[in-house]
Amino acid sequence: MKNGLGLGGVYEATLGRIKAQGGDKARLGVAALMWISHSRRPLQVDEMCHAVAIRIGSNDLGSDDIPSISTLLGCCQGLVTVDKSASTVRLIHFTLQEYLCTLPDFDRAHSTIAETCLTYLNSQHIKDLSTDSPPDPRGTPFEYSSLYWGTHMRMELSDRAKTFALQLLDQFDGHISAKSLWKSINAGSPSDYYRGDKPFSALHCISYFGIAEIANTLIKMKRWDINQRDSAGMTPLIWAARYGHEEVVRLLLREKQIQPDRQDTNDGRTALSWAAENGHEGVVKLFLGPQFVDPGSIGRWRKVPQVAGLLFGRRYVNPDSSSKSGRTPLSWAAGNGHEGIVKRLLRRKDVNPDNSSKYGETPLSWAVGNGHEEIVKLLLEREDVNPDISNTKYGRTPLSLAAGRGYEGIVKLLLEREDLNPDIPDTKNGRTPLSLVAEKGYEGIVKLLLEREDLNPDIPDTKRGRTPLSLAAGKGHEGIVKLLLEREDLNPDIPDTKYGLTPLSLAAGEGHEGIVKLLLEREDVNPDIPDTENGRTPLSWAAEDGYEGIVKLLLERKDVNPDILDPEGGRTPLSFAAGEGYEGIVKLLLEREDVNPDIPDTKYGRTPLSLAAERGHEGTVKLLLEREDVNLDIQDKKYGRTPLSFAAGKGHEGIVKLLLGREDVNPNNSGKSGETSLTLVAENGHDRVVELLHARNSRHIRPPDPRPPPRSL
Repeated sequence: MKNGLGLGGVYEATLGRIKAQGGDKARLGVAALMWISHSRRPLQVDEMCHAVAIRIGSNDLGSDDIPSISTLLGCCQGLVTVDKSASTVRLIHFTLQEYLCTLPDFDRAHSTIAETCLTYLNSQHIKDLSTDSPPDPRGTPFEYSSLYWGTHMRMELSDRAKTFALQLLDQFDGHISAKSLWKSINAGSPSDYYRGDKPFSALHCISYFGIAEIANTLIKMKRWDINQRDSAGMTPLIWAARYGHEEVVRLLLREKQIQPDRQDTNDGRTALSWAAENGHEGVVKLFLGPQFVDPGSIGRWRKVPQVAGLLFGRRYVNPDSSSKSGRTPLSWAAGNGHEGIVKRLLRRKDVNPDNSSKYGETPLSWAVGNGHEEIVKLLLEREDVNPDISNTKYGRTPLSLAAGRGYEGIVKLLLEREDLNPDIPDTKNGRTPLSLVAEKGYEGIVKLLLEREDLNPDIPDTKRGRTPLSLAAGKGHEGIVKLLLEREDLNPDIPDTKYGLTPLSLAAGEGHEGIVKLLLEREDVNPDIPDTENGRTPLSWAAEDGYEGIVKLLLERKDVNPDILDPEGGRTPLSFAAGEGYEGIVKLLLEREDVNPDIPDTKYGRTPLSLAAERGHEGTVKLLLEREDVNLDIQDKKYGRTPLSFAAGKGHEGIVKLLLGREDVNPNNSGKSGETSLTLVAENGHDRVVELLHARNSRHIRPPDPRPPPRSL
């Protein structure tokens, strides 16, 4: 059965056995296969059992004829199974669905299902139900019948289904299925409350389903107001236009009483607006067709199209009607990418291509924001389109939106407009288009923007005061940094306003070595600018974080001061590197003759040697001791302890050995509390270190003088 290969014969033989059962078994088996293969959603077990029991045209639901699921499965000869996790029935394999849909046995499946649903809804049992107490949809086909009879009927219309439908629609305004269908359509919308004084009428229903033949019959009856709004504020024309039912729209527009511009009461949208949003170009064409006035074609009357309509015997449809949210048909079509509709609307002279919504979004903004490049191109071909209109919520221009979302093709189109300002910042964070793309790494867009000579590459944002270079450097976008540095009018040293970090500081602190190299190649870059929050230089950040390659690059600049202290703790780059045990960085720093290896921090008075000794960084201690100018006995401010004291107290035997190997170390220095290295070691039980200290002391104890003491006079 894998991939359905060779299953056609198996299915055919099984279907033959189902039919050979004869009587009710054959009828039930074929009916179940028809329902499952043609229903618009999976059917619940009890729904299925009830549906196959309905006798088309009968007023009696025949509850005694409802088969059990086990009986129904048996009639299907293994082609149907129950999905226990969802309590639905399904075919055993997807290839069976494909097979059944090719059989002549099911040519009338949709009309048969429509007739069955309508038979159920027209039964006396359902008609007697009150709209105030809807039935429990579980276990009956009520919900499915209410929601989908029209869908099946539109797919295949039979005379009997038409008769049944008109029978239902004759009493639809007060029928329980009307409320069920309406609530399903409007579920979750602001207008999901069903009002009896504004019912979802038969004409609303058939316009929603789009069954033109029945709609024509209902219109001719003239029982319903064709402009009546339902509880959701929608007219029949709006329902038909919204779902693209072209023939029904055409029928409604023929009526003299029709009000084509009547808006819904929810957002104030017209039928044309709904059709434009959903891409129903054929419907839009009807609204803009010759039966309606086009002001552009009637000379001096174009400013009063309604009057012109009376004179020329044609009505006027406003193609530029704004909803309560301020959106026009063009706005909807542009935002949803319906190119053909946009073209049609732009041909009309009474369409303003710059109409803004409640939040200031123009059709161009919507098209740009959703990446519809061809529509952007169409709009920009109109000279009266302003490419710089910002939305009012965040102050984003079309260029800002396109750049921020990485739409390179759209950015290119926008920049071809000479009247476009490439530097307009948004109102939320003061970010220019260049700022947005520099941070996000859209290198191609950065290149396009920098080709505009009127662009300022140094505009900082208002949130942190960071320039595009600063943002790109901090995020590690090397290619973008390179492009920015090619601009001669760029200042590479602008610090941000929040922390005072320069592009070099950000790159050094984040370990972006390639960017540091690019920046240091600029002679006008100052490598020693400290930030304002911590007073740390790029070298300080790189040394603390262990970025050896960056430290090397910085030290190659002779104008770098390697001993600048940070204001908070008064630590040098060597102090940070030694404390963390970064041997490579310590070695690089010590190779600079102008590095003072003994500068203690200002907070605790700890030297680089003191920190490395306490933390057990033996290799670092060894490097420091190779400098003859290192003072081994500098005591810290808090405890008065020496590097030897710290190493001995922690039991770092190797470091103690290194320190004791220097003759200029004093092993007996005492701290502020009087403790020596030996007493500290003894207290902590580091026996081997005790031995080392004793051995050192014994070498320096003078032997007793064998001569007797001199006599006193």
